[in-house]
Amino acid sequence: QKYLCSNCNNILKKALQTLCGHRYCSACLSWIVRNNKNAICQKCKEEDPSTLSEGSLLAEERAFGDAAINKEISELKVHCVTLGCSWSGIMKNFEEHQSLCEYALIPCHTGCGHMVMRKKLADHLENGCVNNVTMCQKCKRSLSSSEYQAGWRRKPEPCECSPSTFLFSEFLSFLFQQNCSTPLINKDGCRFSEVGCSFRGSKEKIKEHEKTAVGAHMLLLLQHIKQLKASLCTAAKAPNGSIPQSELNLENKLHVFENIVAVLNKEVETSNLEITAFRRQSELDQNIIRGLELKIAELHRCLMQKDAGLSSLHKSLLFSEQASYDGVFLWKITDVGRKLQDSVTGRTVSLYSPAFYTAKYGYKVCLRVYLNGDGTGKGTHVSLFFVVMRGDYDALLPWPFRHKVTFMLLDQNNREHIIDAFRPDLTSASFQRPVNDMNVASGCPMFLPLSKLQSPKYAYVKEDTLFLKCIIETN
Repeated sequence: QKYLCSNCNNILKKALQTLCGHRYCSACLSWIVRNNKNAICQKCKEEDPSTLSEGSLLAEERAFGDAAINKEISELKVHCVTLGCSWSGIMKNFEEHQSLCEYALIPCHTGCGHMVMRKKLADHLENGCVNNVTMCQKCKRSLSSSEYQAGWRRKPEPCECSPSTFLFSEFLSFLFQQNCSTPLINKDGCRFSEVGCSFRGSKEKIKEHEKTAVGAHMLLLLQHIKQLKASLCTAAKAPNGSIPQSELNLENKLHVFENIVAVLNKEVETSNLEITAFRRQSELDQNIIRGLELKIAELHRCLMQKDAGLSSLHKSLLFSEQASYDGVFLWKITDVGRKLQDSVTGRTVSLYSPAFYTAKYGYKVCLRVYLNGDGTGKGTHVSLFFVVMRGDYDALLPWPFRHKVTFMLLDQNNREHIIDAFRPDLTSASFQRPVNDMNVASGCPMFLPLSKLQSPKYAYVKEDTLFLKCIIETN
């Protein structure tokens, strides 16, 4: 499973790992980012939507090449599933095999529309391809592949329409003029057209075609060599034991074709050496790119850490600006309607206020409100509690906490504020020196009936906002 792409679910190709730890094919990640704004990792969504974070955002610059997994994949044992093919090996050699597999179905390059096995392409071109047409150099007659082959067997006539009448001189020219860019037959056709290749085009396209179709041309030449050998074997000898002139011509042509194949073999070897050199250079380039990607990913992590540090400093600065140090705190709560609904549904049962202090080096405390009530007030009242927090100067303060606490819900029309107060129970754990970040909250579970909070007669909630005030007597 670890070798599969998180998008296409196929074996990873040039695997990239995202910040959330999932892997994608390089092409898949590029496609997702290109076609989706602010794309989220699908695997993160499937595994646990509640854990989605900034790391689940997909971006090519936030992913890095996974060299370890790519190496593991390249060593996986695989076999060819093409019917009839028995090849097996490792993944890194599979792509090369695909381009050479003799049992693979490939389209005929003449454009006839047929799909044939690679090893049967030459036979198809000679015996079955409707587009494989050859022109006789004497009578200029267009011959199909079957008519062309028949020319070897019929009795010579004024125009034989036989390959023996024109192949020798043309390919002899090819043998000694390999670098000549002019096609042998005409300016628009491949110079291997006389052995079955029907490609036509401009000089540039022909040159490119001859570079890329070396294998197909070799197959065509080998097929003709077989036919020449067969002709030599079946040709009758003269009565006096000498070899007829026609047979000598065939033998000369056979030598020419063998020389051509030798030249092509050298070209193939040269091409293979160039391909090997290109592959090695490509691997070196890929290693450099992966190294740069890892450096970029590391720099990105450093930037994220710095961003987190700046965010923390920003929060600390805001807290310092909002903090109260005289025991009097005013808490503004916005979006009251939504927060009340969240409390009813259980999504967010309670809210904590920012921390405040009884003095600069005094007790650290905060408020906790249940808009839909808690305990005896659940579902009927707003519950308001006082929380003693662990502070930096607790070791210097007297314990238990014993100051009177007054709660106020302010009427924004300044008519009827809701006021409640209590003195701490000195035996309660809520007012002892904290051993955790916060002590258990203590206060008024039935601070205000919900019916009164929502009544239009009062202005406790105005423009979806309410104000709670806490006063701690520090005398």
